[in-house]
Amino acid sequence: MKIVIDTNVFISGIFFGGYPKRIIRAVATQELDACASPQILEEYQEITQEMIARLQGKIDEDALSLFFQNLEMVLPSAHIELCRDPDDDKFLACAKDSGALYICSGDKDLLVLEKFENIQIITAREFCERFLV
Repeated sequence: MKIVIDTNVFISGIFFGGYPKRIIRAVATQELDACASPQILEEYQEITQEMIARLQGKIDEDALSLFFQNLEMVLPSAHIELCRDPDDDKFLACAKDSGALYICSGDKDLLVLEKFENIQIITAREFCERFLV
């Protein structure tokens, strides 16, 4: 199953734990396929560096390395303007053009949509309870 992981879930999984960490680990162990666009990857890296600089949380370096190795890169051609926060449209475009079935999010501006075309937008908890039992 292919998913797109928003930055909130990514950062929580790398630095803190819980359901987001289970998702990051599932990608790291190739139990789950995740994809990202260059814009998403850049945001992951920027926020990760900010968190490291502020010494917030303990980074799971093994999971981070394996996650990036297993991440499928997508160059979206879709131009989408749907989210209340236009910066979140990149997650919709990536999911659409990659064929992802889910966007795993902790962002209210994405979660409020619930669905975009055939893509469900759900929390990390919902995703884990449904698929990572």
